[in-house]
Order: sequence, then structure tokens, then C-alpha cells
Amino acid sequence: MKFLHLSDLHIGIRLNEFSLQEDQKFILDQIVGITKREKPDAVVIAGDIYDKSVPSVEGVRLFDDFLTAIAEIKIPVLAISGNHDSAERLSFGTRLMKISGVHIASTFSGAPERITLTDELGEVNFWLLPFIKPATVRRFFPENEIATYNDAVKMAIAAASLNPDERNVLVAHQFVTGATTSESEQITAGGLDNVDAELFDDFDYVALGHIHKPQKIRRDEVRYCGTPLKYSFSEASHNKSVSLVTLCEKGKVTIDEIELIPLRDMREIKGSYDELTLRKNYENTNRFDYLRVILTDEDEIPDAIALMRNIYPNIMRLDYDNRRTRTTSVIDGTDKIEEKSPQELFNELYELQMGVKMSEGQLKIVSEMVKDIWEGEK
Repeated sequence: MKFLHLSDLHIGIRLNEFSLQEDQKFILDQIVGITKREKPDAVVIAGDIYDKSVPSVEGVRLFDDFLTAIAEIKIPVLAISGNHDSAERLSFGTRLMKISGVHIASTFSGAPERITLTDELGEVNFWLLPFIKPATVRRFFPENEIATYNDAVKMAIAAASLNPDERNVLVAHQFVTGATTSESEQITAGGLDNVDAELFDDFDYVALGHIHKPQKIRRDEVRYCGTPLKYSFSEASHNKSVSLVTLCEKGKVTIDEIELIPLRDMREIKGSYDELTLRKNYENTNRFDYLRVILTDEDEIPDAIALMRNIYPNIMRLDYDNRRTRTTSVIDGTDKIEEKSPQELFNELYELQMGVKMSEGQLKIVSEMVKDIWEGEK
């Protein structure tokens, strides 16, 4: 049994007011191409199909186009809702879509939904567990104490009446303890949403969603495949991919990563304004990537982001790395402010803000301004 594991499409996401609709269409078309080439027995989507609970019309159309393309090549789609999705909206038309082999488990109804597929070795059970919270599960088991996310997932799995002698795959969208996060996830403070990986020991493979960096948890078969695109600059060094999972006989699983090539990459460039705007330094790079620009100039360049967009049109963020930004200054309240002159106080404030002392010329200007103010008050 061979299937593609993907998750966290976040269709409709906007980053720094940039729409990624074109980028998402490009990468979904690429996944359709991989599906046609690899001919898996199923495509698994582990939640966060949309970025917002109320997706845009364009986003809904894009996902509809993707599902239609997969359905046309007669490959089942097994999907669950994530914490970004509206379970109620995803549930619309699900019974009708099942006729085309599209199975979407959008709401928890007391136990994970089971979809059984068959290969030459027999049956494989796919257990679809949408994103759940303690309150989601508690109402189905009022006699049990379900206080934590771990309690909720444990109870949901127990309700699956799992036969560990069969081949079983869990599709879930939760934060498993030990996962490495990025800036773009929504994680509960204090680890309240943590789930222990030991809960998944009876599954041959666990197709996880929610964390954006590809990684395994405790064992190779408990895996986050990561997002198909980079959704924050903390992911700039990530290699995005989809996981091609092959289940052989019971207990034998192989996992291959198929690299995804974006329409525009997300990366950081660093240097002075003059260096980054020098033709020989940018003419052999993809100027149309999504960029975080880090300027090393000591003095801020007026309207730098607008000027640099003439060369790099997709700058998403501009920061400075210089003496001022590297200096962590603390105001010492022990000094007697009343014993200092206005010029001294202004100089200290300037140094705290800029990381350097004022020049002689600047001190002269301040002295003249203070003199004019005082004379005006007499």
C-alpha cells in the first residue's frame, strides 16, 4: 500500500499582505503531477486545508480544482480538518464527495472514522481523527475525566476498537511532544496542547499535521510531513516535500521524501544598502523570491523598502543589523537625573536608542536648541 502524506496546505494564506494564491496553485499542480507519476493508492491530507475558518472564494475554488484533479485519476483522498479549518464548512458535501473517493473527516463523532483500502497483502485501515480538544471529546464520554489534550486523544484512540494485528494508519492533527516548531504555527502557551507519542504505538504509521517542519517523533513512522510551502522566514532553510509512504507486510514501512520546488522561494539576504543594490550582486539571483532584507548600514536609509522594491519586488520584511539593534541598553535609575544637564540627558537617550554617542556637531545642535528653549521661557 502506497500513499502520499501531505498537510497544512493553508490555502488562502496572506503573508505581510502578499497573497500566495499563485504560489499555492503552482505547488498543488506539482503535487497532482507527483500523484500521476507515483500512482499511490491514496492521497492523505492531515489537516489545515485552509488558513482561515472562513476561506476566500478563490481559496475554495483552488482546493476544489485540486480535489477534482486527484479524483479524475481515480485515487482516493483521505483528509481531516485542522485547527485552522471550520469543521462545519468542510463537512458540506462530504457524503456526495465520497462517491468520487474523497473522504473528509471534518468533525469528531465519538471515534475516528475508519476508511479501509485493500492491496495484494490485504486490508489497511486508515483512521481519520480531525483536530480535537478536550471539550470536543468530553461530551461523548461524560463519565470519564478528560482534562488535557493527551486525555482527549487517548480516549479517541481507545474508541477506535483497533486490531493491532492489522495494518493501521492514523491521520491526526495535533502537537506531539518533542516536535520542533516554526514561527507560523499556532501553539498553546505552556504546552497545554501536548500529546504523547506513546499513544500511537499500535499504529504502523501516523500521518501528522500541525507542525510545519518535516520531522519524525520518537520513530520514523510517527511523522510530520511539513507544509508544502514556506510560511515564515524561520522556515527559510527548510526543504519542503511530500512524504511517499509504502506499507509492506505488517511492521515494515518505507518513507521517501519527494522534494517540492516553489514558484518563488522564501529567503533572507543581508548586507549594506549599496551592496544589495549593486547589479553584480543581484543579477544572478532570483530577484522575485519572497525576501527578508537585513541591512547592515549604521544609519537608516530613508524609504529603503520602497527603493529596494525596484530591484526586489517581493520584499516582505526589512530589518537592520547594526550597533544600535545589537545593543541591549538598560536605563540606570540610580543616577541622579537632577544633577545632569539637558545636553547630558539627551546624549544618554540618543546612545540608548542608537547604540553610539552623539557627534560634536549633533551635541552643538542640541545645545543651541536647549539654549533657545530656555531663553524663550524667560
